[in-house]
Amino acid sequence: MKKILFIMLVASPLALLANDSNVQTDILERTVNFFIFAAIIYYLLADKLKTFFTDRTKSIQAELDKVQDLMKESEKKVINAKQEIENAKKIADELVSSANSDIEAIKRKVEVAMEKEIANLSKSFDEKTELETKKVKREVVQSVLDQLLSNENIDLTQEELTSIVLKKVA
Repeated sequence: MKKILFIMLVASPLALLANDSNVQTDILERTVNFFIFAAIIYYLLADKLKTFFTDRTKSIQAELDKVQDLMKESEKKVINAKQEIENAKKIADELVSSANSDIEAIKRKVEVAMEKEIANLSKSFDEKTELETKKVKREVVQSVLDQLLSNENIDLTQEELTSIVLKKVA
């Protein structure tokens, strides 16, 4: 169909210009020649231009699709990053709460250990004071006995001596 149209366009100026009239303007011939030239260029380059533009359209569409895929992937990465941040916050909260509970447990253990240590020290102090008290009592008894026995002018019976010692000790 294109070839028939092309042949008609090429042949039509010959039919129009077959007239032998003396026209002083050649605008008509130039216009016809221009249309013939445009038709030849169109005939020769139309398919190549169409393929060029369709290929260009396809390449632009491919780049657009690639950019959209990259955008979707980056959106997924952003969503994943937000989820990881939320998970990290949860883990951090769990770590803080477990650390707080560990601190409380350690505090309780230290308190129990300190109470035991205080009880041991108190018991040790009581035992030492009791020993010192007994020691002082023995020394007092010994000094009293020494004083009593050193005085030879006092005649005391064994019973009197025992009662005196008992009074001093009590």
